[in-house]
Amino acid sequence: MKTDSLFFRIFKTFPSAFFDLIDETDPRTATYAFTSQEVKQTAFRIDGIFMPPPRLRQFPIYFVEAQAYREEANFYYRFFGEIHLYLRDYQPAHPWQAVVIFTEKRFDPELPECYSEYQNNPRLQRIYLNRLPQELGERTLGLALLQLLVTKQKQAPAKGRALIERSRQELTDVTIQRNLIELIEIVFVYKFPELNFQEIGNMLGLGDLKQTRAYREAQEDILEKTVPLLLQNGMTVEQIAQHYNFPIETIRQFVQPEAK
Repeated sequence: MKTDSLFFRIFKTFPSAFFDLIDETDPRTATYAFTSQEVKQTAFRIDGIFMPPPRLRQFPIYFVEAQAYREEANFYYRFFGEIHLYLRDYQPAHPWQAVVIFTEKRFDPELPECYSEYQNNPRLQRIYLNRLPQELGERTLGLALLQLLVTKQKQAPAKGRALIERSRQELTDVTIQRNLIELIEIVFVYKFPELNFQEIGNMLGLGDLKQTRAYREAQEDILEKTVPLLLQNGMTVEQIAQHYNFPIETIRQFVQPEAK
């Protein structure tokens, strides 16, 4: 189960955002751990699991999958197959629920007939971020951050700056405040791959992102995705290196063999 890396970062750092999204207000959700789990005798790991503590047996395990910007035709076969392998191997005492987060409904391939019993079934919750009411983001910072993922590029800079200012006003814990601002930075690095890190930092009023931890954590993912696209669009390795202000050899690491 391959939870989109950007969502994984958000839920790992700011797990309350998930419970805000599914409208679960029980304060005991703060005891959940967001984790990964190897499935025995297989070659895969389930990345997105919210696990309740053993003492809260009535609380469900949440299996979370995010489909951000692509449609996967066999998604539900894979998703439910991996969940049931996990249940077979670990035989947990807790009930379980599956939550799928799509940035847009068009990326949902729809339930196959063999899983039709999950239609309108509380066991499966499907969320489309672009269909959430805009005012929902006013409830919590976590919801505002998730809505930022689907904000159009034209509106994103103002929304990002406003969310940064709001986090500074609402969060008294400096560490949590810094972590949230770093997540906003990472969202913008993904949202504006054509911009260099100084341009994105200036857009958010934060300076050059190359000096931040968010930049260092996102760098490899961003270059892996954008370098092949920029090459296809006619840019050379040298031009890409100049655009991102990186050494040429750093860019070459992300060039596919046939393009070198």
